[in-house]
Amino acid sequence: MKRWHLIVMAIVVASAVGLAQGGRGQRQGGAGGQARGGGGGGRGVQSTADLTVVDGWGNPIKNPLAGGKVPGPAPVRDLSGTWEPANGPGAGIQANGPVSMPSDGVHEPPFTPAGKAVYDSHKALFGYRNVPPSLSNDPRNHCDPLGFPRADFYQLRHTEILQNPKQVVILYQYDKRYRVIWTDGRDFPKELPDDRWYGYSVGKWADDTTFVVNTIGLLGEPRVWLDETGRPMSDQMKIEERFHRVNSDRMEITVMVEDPKYFTRPWVAMDKFPMKLQSADYDIIEMLCAPSDMESYSKDFGDPASGIVKK
Repeated sequence: MKRWHLIVMAIVVASAVGLAQGGRGQRQGGAGGQARGGGGGGRGVQSTADLTVVDGWGNPIKNPLAGGKVPGPAPVRDLSGTWEPANGPGAGIQANGPVSMPSDGVHEPPFTPAGKAVYDSHKALFGYRNVPPSLSNDPRNHCDPLGFPRADFYQLRHTEILQNPKQVVILYQYDKRYRVIWTDGRDFPKELPDDRWYGYSVGKWADDTTFVVNTIGLLGEPRVWLDETGRPMSDQMKIEERFHRVNSDRMEITVMVEDPKYFTRPWVAMDKFPMKLQSADYDIIEMLCAPSDMESYSKDFGDPASGIVKK
């Protein structure tokens, strides 16, 4: 990939950039030549009609429901496969906050006084209180891990789920991170060894198509934000996720947030967020946050856009 492509993938300056950036894959030109990612600038491509969306290996993406196929019934207790937002690759970016609680000055979670104070100290790139790029104090600006549940609330793009008798493993496209959800009947440790970026997760099937996951032991403030708009989370946060397999092609994700330190009551951040299944041979494109690219972005774009002049 070209350097410009990597920089934009690392910072994701705006939702529109992320959308154009290849959430569904690179795009190859037809007879007029090739244009890969954003770096090609469309050279050799006369119109979008000759573009083919491809996966990480450069193979054209296959539609599992091509040819008029209809979804079959949901398989029993099975979430495995590669999933992407059903409403398009940009739907999972959620730069202005998780879909069910956007940062617009109206849909705000029920902060405690402590939560509101921490929220006010955060300077986010997105949301109705956004600041210019180089004035932000978001931990991810240094390529720190997004952590959880922010992995659900920002850059939720292609997501692969693997299952074995004891675990469900979720592989996230953004920054190539993963989570292990234990399904062997264990409870949480009586004393957590340590707080973790992605917490401690246990899951069980509520029925044959609904998988319920509870997560605790999260790192929280000041190293992890809840979402892209600067909402805070503490080490007391608990998350409940419900993965509901609607049919063979569709899954819905619901995420409930609970944090007695920063919020007065639990609230729903994502309500039946739809995901669709990709073909079994789909290869997920690498999407990494590289510190060197972030540094280049700040120097070349972020600082000038923020009115910062460095000699």
